[in-house]
Amino acid sequence: MADGEGKELAGRVAVVTGSSSGIGEETARRLSDLGASVVVNSASSVEAGRAVSESLPGESIYVKADISDQAQGRALLDATIKRFNKLDILVNNAGWTTVVPHQKLDDLTDEIFAKTFDVNVFGTWWLTKGAIPLLRESDDPNVVTITSVAGVRPVGSSMAYSMAKASLNQMTRLLAKSYGPIRFNAVAPGLVATPWTEDWDAQHAAVARTAPLQRSATPDDCAEAVVALVRMKYATGQVLVVDGGMTIVS
Repeated sequence: MADGEGKELAGRVAVVTGSSSGIGEETARRLSDLGASVVVNSASSVEAGRAVSESLPGESIYVKADISDQAQGRALLDATIKRFNKLDILVNNAGWTTVVPHQKLDDLTDEIFAKTFDVNVFGTWWLTKGAIPLLRESDDPNVVTITSVAGVRPVGSSMAYSMAKASLNQMTRLLAKSYGPIRFNAVAPGLVATPWTEDWDAQHAAVARTAPLQRSATPDDCAEAVVALVRMKYATGQVLVVDGGMTIVS
C-alpha cells in the first residue's frame, strides 16, 4: 500500500511552518498520521527539522526557510510544488517572541517590535499571499494559522506579540471573507507547555489554579484543534480559542 493510501488525508499536501518542535511538530505528525504528505520547515533548527521529517510515517520533506524573508518564503512554496506538484493545506505556525513586561514600555525596543511583526505578521502574510494561487487549484484548500489568546485579550509575552497575534486573527477573517472557497481559520492557544515555557512554573501553576480544565495546553491539544479545522468543511473565518477556559473566567 502506498504511503497514506486509504487514510483520511491521503493525496493531500500540507506545509507546516515552524514545525521542527512544539505545536508545529505535533501538527505535522497528526497530518502525516492521517495520510497527508507534509513539508516540515524551520528557519534555523535544521537538524531537528530533518529529524522530524524523517520520523513521520508518511511522505515528507524538510525545507529550511525563514518566512520573514519573502524570497525564502517563495522558495518554500517552490520546493513544495517541485516535490509534490500541489498544495492543499497551509499551517502558519512559525512565529517569534521574547518576554517584555507590558509595564516596561522602554524595554520594548524598536528592534524587538520590528522582529515580532516581521516574523509573525509580515512573514505569515507574504507566505499566505503566495500560497493562495496554489491553493486555488485544490479541491479542498484551507489555511490554519496559529495565533494566540493574546490576540483576543490584552495579555501575552509582550505588547508587540499581542498586537501581532490580533493582526493575524483579523487577517484570517478578512481572507476568509474575500478568498473563498479557500477556508481560512485560526487556532488561538493559551499557555502551552513547550520547551520554551518549561521554566515558567509560576505561570503554569496559575493556569492550573484558574482554568476550568486545570492545566496548560499541550502541543497535541493545539494540533488536535488544527486537524478539527481542517476537517470542518463549512467553517471559515473562525478563531478557535484553545485555552482550557481561561478566557471565560479571567
